[in-house]
Amino acid sequence: MKIRIIKDDNPLMRERSKEVPLPLSKENKALLDAMLEYLKMSQNEEYADKHHIRAGVGLAAIQVKRLERMFVVYYENSEGQIVQYQLVNPKIIESSVKQCALQNGEGCLSVDKVYKGLVHRHYKIRLQAFDALQNKNIEISASGFDAVVLQHEYDHLDGIFFYDRIDDIAPSKLHPNEELI
Repeated sequence: MKIRIIKDDNPLMRERSKEVPLPLSKENKALLDAMLEYLKMSQNEEYADKHHIRAGVGLAAIQVKRLERMFVVYYENSEGQIVQYQLVNPKIIESSVKQCALQNGEGCLSVDKVYKGLVHRHYKIRLQAFDALQNKNIEISASGFDAVVLQHEYDHLDGIFFYDRIDDIAPSKLHPNEELI
């Protein structure tokens, strides 16, 4: 299955994705597998250069023109462990008051323009979802970078982009009780 990522100017990207019927259809599982493989290959520098793609750590179904509440993440964390999920119908059930922002800002495979400024996120979240990789319902407790990645992809499901969270008036100003990571 070929993955084609649509850009942020596509009106579909601003729509709210729909719940996915479970058990997962073979078609949706194949899509999640293809999305995960795309992320893995995007992080292979030689492959990415050859195919003119950017490296990504997350990809939502809406970014490949599927208005369904699903996303995948794949990256190596600071401890050298691979973090990977194929999340279906995720729900953030808890979030911290403390906030965080990535020091160098966020990017997105659907956004070509560079947006400067802090993207304010919850420092910690708890998320429930069906993980198609494990074929079961799971709960994830995440903080720092891990929480940022999950929130970024989760926002796509509601038609929200990272740049919507940058303060127009003071784009580089930290909020009280916010940590730069």
